[in-house]
Amino acid sequence: MAVENLAFLIPLLPALAFVLTFFLGKKLPTGGAIIPIAAIATSFVISLLITLNLLANPEEVVSQSYSWFAMLNIGILVDPLAAVMLTMVTFVSLLIHIYSVGYMSHDKAPSRYFAETALFTASMLGLVLSDNILQLFICWELVGVCSYLLIGFWFEKPSAATAAKKAFLTTRIGDVMFLTGIVVLFADLYKMFNGAIPDDVYILRFDEIFAHIPEIAALNANVFGMEVSHITLITLLFFGGAVGKSGQFPLHVWLPDAMEGPTTVSALIHAATMVTAGVYLVARTFPMFIAAPDSLMVVAYVGAFTALFAGTMGIVMNDLKRVLAYSTVSQLGYMMLGLGVGAAVGAEAVGISIFHLINHAFFKALLFLCAGSVIHAVGTHDMRQLGGVAKVMPITAATMIIASLALTGMGIPGTSIGTSGFFSKDAIIESAYLFGESTGTWLPYFFSIAAALLTSLYIFRLVFMTFYGKPRTDYGGHESPASMTVPLSILALFALVFGGLTAERFNTFVSETFVNNFVHMDISELASIGGYHLAEHAGHEPLLVLWMPLIVALAGLVIAYLVYGLKIVNMDSLVSRNNPIYKLLYNRYYQNSIFTNFFSVKVIYEGFAFAGRAVDRGFDWMVNWLSDLTLEAGESLRQFQTGAIQNYATAVITGVSLLVILVKVVMEVL
Repeated sequence: MAVENLAFLIPLLPALAFVLTFFLGKKLPTGGAIIPIAAIATSFVISLLITLNLLANPEEVVSQSYSWFAMLNIGILVDPLAAVMLTMVTFVSLLIHIYSVGYMSHDKAPSRYFAETALFTASMLGLVLSDNILQLFICWELVGVCSYLLIGFWFEKPSAATAAKKAFLTTRIGDVMFLTGIVVLFADLYKMFNGAIPDDVYILRFDEIFAHIPEIAALNANVFGMEVSHITLITLLFFGGAVGKSGQFPLHVWLPDAMEGPTTVSALIHAATMVTAGVYLVARTFPMFIAAPDSLMVVAYVGAFTALFAGTMGIVMNDLKRVLAYSTVSQLGYMMLGLGVGAAVGAEAVGISIFHLINHAFFKALLFLCAGSVIHAVGTHDMRQLGGVAKVMPITAATMIIASLALTGMGIPGTSIGTSGFFSKDAIIESAYLFGESTGTWLPYFFSIAAALLTSLYIFRLVFMTFYGKPRTDYGGHESPASMTVPLSILALFALVFGGLTAERFNTFVSETFVNNFVHMDISELASIGGYHLAEHAGHEPLLVLWMPLIVALAGLVIAYLVYGLKIVNMDSLVSRNNPIYKLLYNRYYQNSIFTNFFSVKVIYEGFAFAGRAVDRGFDWMVNWLSDLTLEAGESLRQFQTGAIQNYATAVITGVSLLVILVKVVMEVL
């Protein structure tokens, strides 16, 4: 049997592992961890073999569809874009699960943990494999449910329960937008077929959607008094979903608080699942975005601003995991920027962005697992209580430094010498420069350079405060067991060499996603629909543009070393609640207060409360009036209930007499 025929097992095996672990895990060693590890390892092997086959034969895309309610379908699609995602998700998830055996060894509910992480992995794999937008959305929602369960894994902690609810509710905003986009898209396609859809047409499958892009682009809608193309409206709604899932401004507020779950959950969310789903959605539907007049511009601006905005908060956080959380938000901004510059570089934008997503998965998983190793050993994640950890945890320290170098993109321009982040993040920044040249819009480029400086500053601040200098408390500490350090070492190797080994082939391979035997798209033609003129291929940028990312990364390293390594600056005067800038950054621009006290309470809750009070008072008045009327009538009638028989007899005689007289009068009149 050809391995392509086993593609359906990639999400199915982890899903089956969820069921088995949930029911049998308590009876097995380590909470039944072996079940999801074996399942995900098998999924990884299948994914890798399919990817290698696609590398050799790019046209042999795996496409299998089955009818579901006539015009809809259930199906799988493994093209170059899906293949690299599947391989990354299974590989990184596998290492995190192996690491978790040691990390969760003292937890009281390991079987529940491994069951939920298996379902999380299965949901993400199902999302990536989907060949239609509705099936993708169903798996998208499953990913959201799993994130809720895992962020709130330690639900007995009020902070964890609150963080889980916050993540779930915040991402729902984006999900509603995504679903609305699907409804609009379905309505447009249904009209194009005049309601008579052939039996062999699956209306929401990606090839069917992409085939009708020009027709959708010709439709206009009146939105707030403006004429907006339907393709622009749909893609902006899709991007709204991606903003929620991938933590873009302003719906990023859930991501830093998601650190309340186990550190391994943070690694899974930030590296392999959940937050990459939004980037994947935009990449998967890229032909629609390239045809939209304004959508890619929005993607570029939001991505660039998010990268810079999150970086400003990362430099003042003292929690190990929270620094890394803002780092994730910032790097996701880079990925969105990489897609947004498609207005200048075309389909190559998908390769550039996804390449950074894959590299980021390696070094971000490594960063979180290194942080987890430290927390596991010393019992705290407050950097102010650490210092000198490298002396007691040399492997963790070495791998953390490698991850930090990869995050900042250290490398020598014009050569093949560099960490993985160098080959992907620098490509995004250079494409942002081309975007500026092509569109005259330079802010995304300047934002990306400023964010690169902040990235270097906050991550090396973390390194110097945590691993070097003298211990600031008596935290003890020891190196983590092999079940944790071996995955760290493997991820460190990939963070170092994966980018350099695959840079030339990766972008070309992924960019072939839209010219295979499943989807035939002329990106240049679609770009002309949106009025874009694609720039020439990257490689002709000025020398300063090529070197600028390295210059700012080294500047951030030097500043961090002088301030937190040599301590030549007294930070007490700067790190003070009396410093308005520090106070603003430390309080995260008061976003939580704004969302909670203004949007949530003042506008929504108090608005509903006011309306509720008005309705309640109206009902109260009516109920009270009826009550008073009934009481008064009862009080009046009560006067007749004396209990004396003679009174009742008098009343009966009087009544009968009046009735006789009334009947007599009526008869006389008639």
